[in-house]
Amino acid sequence: MNDANNVLEIKNLSIVFNLREGKLRAVDGISFNIPKNKTVGIVGESGSGKSVLAQSFLKILPTTAEISNGEILFQKDKESSDFIDISKQNPNGRIMAGIRGKDVSYIFQEPMSAFSTLHTIGAQMIECLRIHTDMNKKEARERSIEMLDKVGISNPSRRVDQYSFELSGGMRQRAMIALALSTNPSLIIADEPTTSLDVTIQAQILKLMQDMQEELGMSIMFITHNLGVVAQIADNIQVMYLGKVMESGTAEEIFYEPRHPYTVNLLKSIPKIGKKDKTRLASIPGQAPGPFDRPVGCCKFYNRCTDFMPGICDKKEPEVTQFSDTHRVICWKYSK
Repeated sequence: MNDANNVLEIKNLSIVFNLREGKLRAVDGISFNIPKNKTVGIVGESGSGKSVLAQSFLKILPTTAEISNGEILFQKDKESSDFIDISKQNPNGRIMAGIRGKDVSYIFQEPMSAFSTLHTIGAQMIECLRIHTDMNKKEARERSIEMLDKVGISNPSRRVDQYSFELSGGMRQRAMIALALSTNPSLIIADEPTTSLDVTIQAQILKLMQDMQEELGMSIMFITHNLGVVAQIADNIQVMYLGKVMESGTAEEIFYEPRHPYTVNLLKSIPKIGKKDKTRLASIPGQAPGPFDRPVGCCKFYNRCTDFMPGICDKKEPEVTQFSDTHRVICWKYSK
């Protein structure tokens, strides 16, 4: 039974890449929900499958990738509790064309490559609005200027006619957010939107997204490898490693009661402001295995784990341990 309080429900989702070298499982049996008007943070090292997971929600996966199992249930109509299964939709069909950019918007990591350099910022915003709304060209232009002003871009009536390469990195990211918000989507997917920005602009972008969420009433899926960033914005957090969600919970549970050794070590590796001792910054031992060397039939983290139990972690798939209604961990350490 679907919950009308969720905008998106992911159930046992698996995504496989069909490569010449063999099959690569990038997402492996993931399940979680994104509640309405809440922010869910997806954290993990590079290669953990965060972006592949997000791209599946809009069916913009590479041609070599396929959803091999599971459901992506999206509540398209805000006024009803009916869900559609995105995983079963044609990527080039009418339903997905109506969802992309209207009901679900994507904020890319690097707006310089996401925006066309051949067209002005305004032309791209106007095109999006005219595709997804009944606005005429004049109304769409006015809406574009309004959104650029709303996200804090100075002199928006002039900026709307500029190209992406004429704007600074922070302004480009703000313009990308303005484009994503212009159609009042139910869900924003933000794929590491602050990675290339300095800390001052980063803080401004995070504050902007929180303000826009409160004003427009939308859900956000925030993807990052930076736990310090996700601590500022997320209500719930999913910690991913090699395509698996190793631990999930509220922000308070993840930061104050971390259970999985991977989560614990990620938190230890965050630099501490004002720390005066000269001890080395903690790091997770070893390296993530290559695409075709991933552990199968056992814990994916066992060869880097500080709590490794020989004969158990490297021999069996770990069980799920539930600490609360919201806090769950996949680890043998807590199994009876």
